[in-house]
Amino acid sequence: MRINKNKFIYLISPNKIYKKFFKDLKEILETRKICFFQLRLKKYSFKQKILIGQKIKNICKKNEVKFLINDDPKLAIKLDADGCHLGQKDTNIKETRKIIGKKIIGITCNNSITLAKKAIKAKASYLAFGAFYPSKTKKTNHIAHIKILKKIKKITNIPIVAIGGINSENYKNLLLNNANFLAISGYVWGNKKYKPLEAIKKLK
Repeated sequence: MRINKNKFIYLISPNKIYKKFFKDLKEILETRKICFFQLRLKKYSFKQKILIGQKIKNICKKNEVKFLINDDPKLAIKLDADGCHLGQKDTNIKETRKIIGKKIIGITCNNSITLAKKAIKAKASYLAFGAFYPSKTKKTNHIAHIKILKKIKKITNIPIVAIGGINSENYKNLLLNNANFLAISGYVWGNKKYKPLEAIKKLK
């Protein structure tokens, strides 16, 4: 998986698709700062996710952004997405490979070198660590520390995604400490100070 230092943002969808979402998404992806977009909708039916996902996929394709699905390899195949992101409680990498073949498979490793080593052995496409900062998007069960980014870089060249409470105040610290991509959601979609496009522009 190639790394473009200018495209370091891994954008995760809001929990709810609001009226202006597709317009906002188009504007954000046109900034050319986004490398991945992950569809993460917990309270929508499979059918709804297909309809929403098809629209998102088209916007991603036009802007050369990789389109990933959270937790659901079957939905990833149905939408012909670029890949899938797995949590530790989801289908494992081996089973997911059988479903989606050579597509991207990323996995959450929390703050654990042991989980990362398992993922490396299973040939994950990227490793996600977090939460680095308090997050309002989802409950924080695991706290990650900067030193894990340094440790992991000593044992693998697999791209590293940092997640959890990342915003314009703290993002540079993660990039300076070996994170290749920054997974962001609440800072963009739930920002009371800036509109989504303005929030993205603050990440330079």
